Amino acid sequence: MSRGAKSKAKPASAASTRKRATASPKPASRKPKKKMPGAGNDPGVWSEDEVRPFWETKRLDQMSHEEWDALCDGCGQCCLVKIEDEDTGSIFFTRLSCSLLDTTSCRCKDYENRFAKMPDCLKIDLKKVRSLKWLPESCAYRRLDEGRGLAWWHPLISGDPDTIHQAGVSVRGWVESEEGIPEEEIARYIIGEST
Repeated sequence: MSRGAKSKAKPASAASTRKRATASPKPASRKPKKKMPGAGNDPGVWSEDEVRPFWETKRLDQMSHEEWDALCDGCGQCCLVKIEDEDTGSIFFTRLSCSLLDTTSCRCKDYENRFAKMPDCLKIDLKKVRSLKWLPESCAYRRLDEGRGLAWWHPLISGDPDTIHQAGVSVRGWVESEEGIPEEEIARYIIGEST
């Protein structure tokens, strides 16, 4: 399999979800009654007089653009180069990332212009959250759509963008840029099949 047009396989789109928007919401100021990492939507964790954060009070289809963008946890998994087998439709992950991904911060280097620079970049919306089987189980959009709440390491919960890396959920440390890799060699970087 390769990314080339002559092969039976074609690249599946790498999708950048967001770089921190300038007007993105800040983590909610909350005082837990008890410490429970990843408590998510448990109403027993927060006192009744506190305002609940937007991700606990709105459905994904009710969120503003800024709220939607703030949900991206910065794992970088959407930005992995994927290969699709044209015969079976199977998606294979590689340990290569989109050349626009900063492999240290796991954020897009040019978020505002990503679609012009990377025509196969996908905009993650609710329809794609529900249809892309390769979105990781850890994805905040997927977790909320499935009613699971945000994980303890999500920056909106922890208040720290590094907790996703500390938890080992991001691609930091094991991914490399696709830049300079010939298309015919991309299949050599396959690490697994999407389930």
